[in-house]
Amino acid sequence: MAKRDYYETLGVGRDASEQDLKSAFRRLAKEHHPDANPGDKGSEQKFKDLSEAYEALKDPQKRAAYDRFGHAAFEGGRGGGGQHGFGPDFASSMSDIFDDLFGEFMGGRGGRGRGGNGRERGADLRYNMEITLAEAFSGKTAQIRVPTSIACETCSGSGAKAGTKPKPCPTCGGQGKVRASQGFFTIERTCPACHGRGEVIEDPCPTCSGAGRVTKERTLSVNIPAGVEDGTRIRLANEGEAGLRGGPTGDLYIFLSIKPHDFFQRDGADIFCKVPISMTTAALGGQIEVPTVEGEMTRVKIPEGSESGKQFRLKGKGMPVLRSKLTGDMYIQVDVETPKNLTRKQRELLEEFEKLSHKGTSPESAGFFARVKDFLGKSG
Repeated sequence: MAKRDYYETLGVGRDASEQDLKSAFRRLAKEHHPDANPGDKGSEQKFKDLSEAYEALKDPQKRAAYDRFGHAAFEGGRGGGGQHGFGPDFASSMSDIFDDLFGEFMGGRGGRGRGGNGRERGADLRYNMEITLAEAFSGKTAQIRVPTSIACETCSGSGAKAGTKPKPCPTCGGQGKVRASQGFFTIERTCPACHGRGEVIEDPCPTCSGAGRVTKERTLSVNIPAGVEDGTRIRLANEGEAGLRGGPTGDLYIFLSIKPHDFFQRDGADIFCKVPISMTTAALGGQIEVPTVEGEMTRVKIPEGSESGKQFRLKGKGMPVLRSKLTGDMYIQVDVETPKNLTRKQRELLEEFEKLSHKGTSPESAGFFARVKDFLGKSG
């Protein structure tokens, strides 16, 4: 029976990229893997066909030969090997394929959790820190206390009792992984005896009970740069949890939150401040003093006839931009306050002012009610 085209087997076109080939094989191999279909001979054969097709097409030279000669490229010695041109190392190469595609599920290579020697990497830690807006403006150096796991000083992190050493795992011979053959292919798995470490401890350290680490509270110095925003994350490399039995240390991440301020609201590098002013200041104009985020007072000139909501920009009075020489601006928004608790004299003066008022003094009000009168006249 004629062999099926390798591209058709993988369900891709002849112009498929390496990533397309890999994705197609990953999806179909999971679907037809013998472990997922026990006793299904059809799935087993389909899995073999997929493996054969991917092995040929993932290699640029083999793919070029197949594109030119088809299946004949791997017959009669052209492929440079045995049946199908794969030779006796096919099972080993298939192990590499599975390691590449399914390593995260089978405990293969490349996981972040283990170092190259099989030792487990320590966990990353998170520390939440709240700072004030002023501290975010100027930056600060803070001291924090972090409970974490550190390398055991008694055994220097090895986990073995003083005077002894860990021994190579007898199950995997110190490799940290074992191979299991299933007929046509071979799969590498993490050694169940040493959990990938490649060594076992016969006489554990009494201080850490063989873990190679102990829990202790440490004091660390954290540099918070000027201009940080709410949610900024600061990474302290190798300040996380120590790895098991001498494994690599994790990282510590500082997550910053900024306390709400009594006067200021922040939007990126800009600062906003709402300032109440009297009706007379809004009408006649004048000067007011307002605070800035750097803790000083500055004067703002209010032109006559200012209304509620009017903004005034103070250039360069905002927050510094993180890791740059730029600075945001500050925006003052005035809120005209209506007088309350008037004395008789104040009321008389306002009533006199109202009598003397004309359309020019309140153009918005006069215009609005004129339009209302016109609207009611037309609708009536």
